Amino acid sequence: MAAINPHINFNGNAEEAFHFYKSVFGGEFARVVRFKDLASADFPVPESEANLIMHIALPIGNTVLMANDVPPSMGRTNENENRSKIVISTESKQEADKLFNGLSAGGQIEFPIDDSPWGTYFGMFRDKYGIEWMVEFDPKKNGKQLTR
Repeated sequence: MAAINPHINFNGNAEEAFHFYKSVFGGEFARVVRFKDLASADFPVPESEANLIMHIALPIGNTVLMANDVPPSMGRTNENENRSKIVISTESKQEADKLFNGLSAGGQIEFPIDDSPWGTYFGMFRDKYGIEWMVEFDPKKNGKQLTR
């Protein structure tokens, strides 16, 4: 079966954000590529953008969270974009609390984690980097991927 792996664009703070995510989820980066690693005559990279992240990947369970910086020379990404969220389906309330509390630290909670009217344990927030997340534990699904 196909897997879905989220990819996030950042405005120069992808590395900082991913160290934060790594502190919450654990694990090690599968790959870190900087713009300077791809610099060539055909793809010149300004010195001010050389250390920005071209690709970073953090395996989390059976998925991979990926990201890159959008260098100033390529324009700015919209930090208030609100058309998508990253959904985390957990295997327990304890795991949901740990991830919700860790990832929402310094961010803005939109829906505190608690029992929801639809029968799951659910919370929603925007982290301190502007990324939107939903954390959910469904005791009827035993932590399996939710379908809506």
